[in-house]
Parts: sequence; C-alpha cells; structure tokens
Amino acid sequence: MNDESHNTMGTPTPEELREQVERTRDELGQTVEALAAKADVKAQVKEKTAAVKEQAASTSSQIREKAAQAAQLIKDRTPEAVQEKTAQAAAQVRESAARAGQFAADRTPDPLLEKADRAARAARANRTTLIAGGALLISLLLIRRSRGRNR
Repeated sequence: MNDESHNTMGTPTPEELREQVERTRDELGQTVEALAAKADVKAQVKEKTAAVKEQAASTSSQIREKAAQAAQLIKDRTPEAVQEKTAQAAAQVRESAARAGQFAADRTPDPLLEKADRAARAARANRTTLIAGGALLISLLLIRRSRGRNR
C-alpha cells in the first residue's frame, strides 16, 4: 500500500479497511464454495457415473465393432463346404434343442413353467437395462484387467 493512503500513524484508512473486508469476504465465499463442492458426494458420484457410462458406451461400441470384424474375417476365410456343413449342423442342433425343450416342457410342473415365463418376460421388458448392465460389467472388468497389467 502506498504512503498516501495511510494516515500519519501508519494505520489503514476506513476505505482501505472496507476494501480489505470485502476481499476477505470474497476469499471466504470462494473457500466455502470449494469446500461445498468437495463435500457434495452426490454430485461427485453423478460425475463419476457419467464418466463410467461414457467409457462403457465407448468400450461397448469398440467391442461390437471388433466382434463384427472378427466374424467377417472368419466368414471370409472359411471354405464354402465348411460353411454348408456348419449350417447343417446348426440346423440339427436347433432341431434337437427344440425336441429337448418340448420334452422338458412336457415334464416340468406348471408352477415352475409360470415362474420361468414371468422371468423371461421381465428379461425381455428390461432388455436395454440388462444389456447396459452387462456392457458396464464387461467394461469394468476390462478396465480392472488393464490396470492390473500396468502395475
């Protein structure tokens, strides 16, 4: 502070004291806001959740893309005769599975069938949530695995 703003005793003027009080209030307000932000766990969780969701979506997209590329590569490199035999085998497996399913349905008690039906309907109704949860789980496992390699 310059010498003109002090009186002859070297003490601050009332105007300087007001300015100092105002600066202190501003600093205190900023400090309180910073502490409130650090203490706002809910907001921090929301931010982390959004970041994880974004990363999960990105990872899920990458996984889908890589899986599609791998499937196409396998299809391109598989001889046609093998593809035909595979299609025949798949048809036989589907037919056997249908017979086994019908056999199981014929032998399964009605209350158990009803519960299984309700579970299947609930899964179909919440398909997006189940897929997102699965993708999130896979992403978290991949992240954990990659962090384990980095240590």
